[in-house]
Amino acid sequence: MANVRVAVDVGGTFTDVCIFDEQTQSMRVTKVPSTPADPMIAVMNGVARAGIDLADVSLFSHGTTVATNALITRNFPAAAMVTTRGFRDVIEIRDGTKDDLWDAYNDVTGPYIRRRDRFEVTERTDYAGNIVTPLDEDEARRLAALLRKRGATTIAVCFLNSYANADNEVRMRRILEEEIPEATVSTSAEILPEIFEHDRFNTAVSNAVLAPLVTGYVDRLAEQLKDGGYAGDLLLLHSGGGSMTPRMVKRYPVRLAASGIAAGAIAAKHVAQQCGYENAVGLDMGGTSTDIALVSGGELRITKEWQVEYGHPIVFPSIEVLTIGAGGGSLAHIDIAGSLRNGPQSAGADPGPACYGTGGEEPTNCDANVLLNRLGTDLAGGAKMLDRELARKAVNRVIAEPLGMTEEEAAHAVLQVANANMADAVRLISIRRGYDPRDFALIAFGGAGALHGAEVARELNIPTVVVPPNPGVTSALGCLLVDIRHDLSTMYTALAATADEEDLEATYRSLEADATARLRHEGVSEEDSVLQRIISMRYHGQWRSLSVPIGSGPGALAAAIDTFHQQHEKEFAFRQDSQPVEIYQLQLTAVGKTPKPSFRPAELRPGGPGEPGSHRSVYFGPDGWLETPVYNRDSLPAGATFAGPAIVNQLDSTTVIPPDTVAEIDEWLNIRIHLTHRRLEQEESK
Repeated sequence: MANVRVAVDVGGTFTDVCIFDEQTQSMRVTKVPSTPADPMIAVMNGVARAGIDLADVSLFSHGTTVATNALITRNFPAAAMVTTRGFRDVIEIRDGTKDDLWDAYNDVTGPYIRRRDRFEVTERTDYAGNIVTPLDEDEARRLAALLRKRGATTIAVCFLNSYANADNEVRMRRILEEEIPEATVSTSAEILPEIFEHDRFNTAVSNAVLAPLVTGYVDRLAEQLKDGGYAGDLLLLHSGGGSMTPRMVKRYPVRLAASGIAAGAIAAKHVAQQCGYENAVGLDMGGTSTDIALVSGGELRITKEWQVEYGHPIVFPSIEVLTIGAGGGSLAHIDIAGSLRNGPQSAGADPGPACYGTGGEEPTNCDANVLLNRLGTDLAGGAKMLDRELARKAVNRVIAEPLGMTEEEAAHAVLQVANANMADAVRLISIRRGYDPRDFALIAFGGAGALHGAEVARELNIPTVVVPPNPGVTSALGCLLVDIRHDLSTMYTALAATADEEDLEATYRSLEADATARLRHEGVSEEDSVLQRIISMRYHGQWRSLSVPIGSGPGALAAAIDTFHQQHEKEFAFRQDSQPVEIYQLQLTAVGKTPKPSFRPAELRPGGPGEPGSHRSVYFGPDGWLETPVYNRDSLPAGATFAGPAIVNQLDSTTVIPPDTVAEIDEWLNIRIHLTHRRLEQEESK
């Protein structure tokens, strides 16, 4: 009987595997090096190393970076775009903005489909959905023949105003499928039936270029799992915080563009709730980057304005995560002005940090931690051995000698810059939005998060850091905590006071029918299906809208309007009850519930941590080299309390507990690190 749930999260340096046994309610983890050339190899290596019999697996969930990496590297198959005559350059003109307004040389990267691969056809639909000019089918077939000759294997069809009436787009897709049977065709109205041509066109283009890559990867992985004995559906985490089956991934591959990033945010929310924190900041520091998510009032922030590369929006609901180039493999260097910098360039998995001994010669955060003895000389349970002498040479050559510093001062400075970068990113996602970090807990995880978490918290005066039981694979755990989820929407513009509520109800029922069909297609039973209506509104004359939940039946719209006023005041600090409210869009969230692991708290036994496994001299900046106990994480009982400095080792990560902190092991086996009042007062007085 299948009773094991497996989650796999592919990172830039390591691939993490989390295994939950339903019978014993126990969890175990493992890590293997990532294989960037083919991530599936690392996934199957992880399964093999964990000794998993796939016939015993009841659920296999996967967070993947395949889509993200493809958009970053632009390693696409031959793709083409077909659009309304005169609108070939919409995705190149964009919205006219720049990531850095004042840098004249920092241009936005070009579209995912080059201009020579974008084609026009004669057709026109007006803003109200009336077909002004039918599709010229003769011209469409000639274009299809040209695309076949050019070898286009994936095509995006993006027509003006197709969100209001998709008939011309649908007809163009059928012609393309008739003339080029092997091609994959994405239509903008099917992918994103919303106004704003640039957003809709670019989302459809992203979907089109990713389709062959993502579908091929998912199909191969699903086949490998099936051959190994897995009888269920492969579930893939998407950017909105839910999961999809391979059948839906084939229709909406662009939803995987932030797959792995969302997993960590979901896990951070779970850990915060377990510990009783309504407000928390998730700090997921891996080998290449750090992902920062904000949990406020027990909820993650959701955004529809995001992109992998600036200027190329993907307009699907996504968990809001701020990513910066700060990871264990981030390169330390001296810039042209002689200042010490850290990242965003990374040594990655190949060649890796200098201490890996695999060809890397530039110092990284990992090298600095090894040199200062914060990190031991083996990673992932001995899967990767580290060479401290190679780390010393890299730090000396690139940082210490040019700046006239000792090697430990240089290594500590490298870590200080990295910590400052992460603290600045937390400020952007908290203070900039009116949140005080001192009211939050810091959830530190990822392969390197527990190494840096306490010092990042010190930079921000955050009083408590929580390190989960398996910080290095916490993102993989997030994959086990999600449901199947779809987000549907349709444009609906009307003044709320005079809107036809029967028509509104009919439109929602149409969305619900589509959502129910999708969930049924993915094998979700009716009793496990949950549909949530959402309405997007704005004050008449506003440009931006605000989404609030709406019920059904008489009075639902009036209640939603009142909720809108309250939410607008909360979000923007003002409300205008006398101003007419306009309906902008109708949305529906469809959730198919999946089984979740249930965790049992351990019995608290107050006392000390027991005897450390060893001691070593560790450098702590102003405190210098201190003789520091090194504990094995598995030997620390729930209820244990001890003061820093201390190092806690485990398979997937290392936790640094600096001087002037107190650590405790809670009932969920998290390490809670409390910054002492003396240290906080010192930091506040600076």
